[in-house]
Amino acid sequence: MKHALLFSVFIVASCGLAYELIAGALASYLLGDSVTQFSTVIGSYLFAMGIGSWLSRYVEQHLVARFIQVELIVGVIGGLSATGLFFIFAWSPAPFKLALYLSVSGIGVLVGLEIPLIMRILKSDLAFKDLVSQVLTFDYLGALAVSILFPVLLVPHLGLMRSGLLFGLLNVAVALWAWWLFREQLRHFRWLLTQGATAMLGLLLAFIAAGELTSLAEANLYADEIVHAESTPYQRIVITRWKDDLRLHLNNNLQFSSRDEYRYHEALVHPGLATLPAARRVLVLGGGDGLALREILKYPQVESVTLVDLDPAMTRLFASAPLLRKLNDDALHSPRVQVVNADALQWLEDNDELFDFVVVDFPDPSNFAIGKLYSSAFYRLLEKHLAGDALAVIQSTSPLYARQSFWCIVNTIESVGLVATPYHALVPSFGEWGFVLAGRRAYRPPLAYSVDTRFLTPATTPTLFLFAKDMARVDAEVNRLNSQVLVRYFENEWRQVIR
Repeated sequence: MKHALLFSVFIVASCGLAYELIAGALASYLLGDSVTQFSTVIGSYLFAMGIGSWLSRYVEQHLVARFIQVELIVGVIGGLSATGLFFIFAWSPAPFKLALYLSVSGIGVLVGLEIPLIMRILKSDLAFKDLVSQVLTFDYLGALAVSILFPVLLVPHLGLMRSGLLFGLLNVAVALWAWWLFREQLRHFRWLLTQGATAMLGLLLAFIAAGELTSLAEANLYADEIVHAESTPYQRIVITRWKDDLRLHLNNNLQFSSRDEYRYHEALVHPGLATLPAARRVLVLGGGDGLALREILKYPQVESVTLVDLDPAMTRLFASAPLLRKLNDDALHSPRVQVVNADALQWLEDNDELFDFVVVDFPDPSNFAIGKLYSSAFYRLLEKHLAGDALAVIQSTSPLYARQSFWCIVNTIESVGLVATPYHALVPSFGEWGFVLAGRRAYRPPLAYSVDTRFLTPATTPTLFLFAKDMARVDAEVNRLNSQVLVRYFENEWRQVIR
């Protein structure tokens, strides 16, 4: 019995940490700024656990029965938390934060009750020093196990909803196991069994229907038909379609609309590459959808393109789905293209290759994990990979809606000694969007384009480099790796737009 309860500690600890990780990941997916979300979720959860541990002193009788009931309640609430929060956000985002922290706090209080109750149940079988050491050892081992499994196995293969339900089932299983071990000592043992069986059945049905539940929630979250959705260790990928318009969403943020993405990608690639007739080697950082590649491969003088994208699920999807392959002209299958799935900053550190043109096409700096890719440290590293008169182009969010963020990026590029040439283009799905060309020389727009374009012309290109008064340069700090002021600028500015 002692060993069975110690193993229960392992399961209970795994479940407790899992609910915390699921809440933090879900908040990051839906709200952005992963550092803030995980920090506040973890802080609230640990504080609530402390309250739960303090409250355990008032549980004086029927310890096993109370432990079983706590396990059943935390299993149901924790198991359904991701599903409930997802539906709340999909139907009305306004109360999401309140629901999130109420859920986290409630689960934290219940989890805080668990270990003190188990220790008091075991105290007759173990000396105090052995009791504390063994219970805490299994507690920490359970936390270690789920912290490894969560990003590697659970989220990529089960998703957040099913992962939450799985751990809810494990909590209920612990309750039923404790019922079996102590059945002869329990009063109302049949009623406890009925509660446990009902909770197990309900969670099991929800687990089986999790795919349909996810589709139902996302159908309310996205206005258009969802044609593909998957969770990866790095992000939530959703493709929607309305008539002939395909749209890519990453963590609920629109990345492109097939109806006007050509404007974005032509503006990203051609103003720079058209001025480099001798460009042979090109590097693309990000851009796993292959749309920037499509524009680059129009230039016959380009001999090789290296694409570095963190998420293999992205490059795999856009290299295999027929509609997406048609959209990027099968660019990811070109013999001139080498696809590398790696962190861009780490890849630049590990390689010493030089390139004639570099496209930096990362998502917007909505969190610190992405913000590092807009830092002075990153641009200093990028400069070392520019050959001679090479140019790099960086997507730089909107100079209209995120004005200070845009000029922060410009300042950061200039801080490492590169000449920064900012410009912008109208992309209807996004509004005015910004880019920065970076190199060691002054930039001059091309006099002609040697490739087919749908948006750009030699006559209109110079106008992209003119900024109206409401987009003109403003003061902004340099985005350094240790402070990442850009993320704060970005969050503040886009919060005003969304209101």
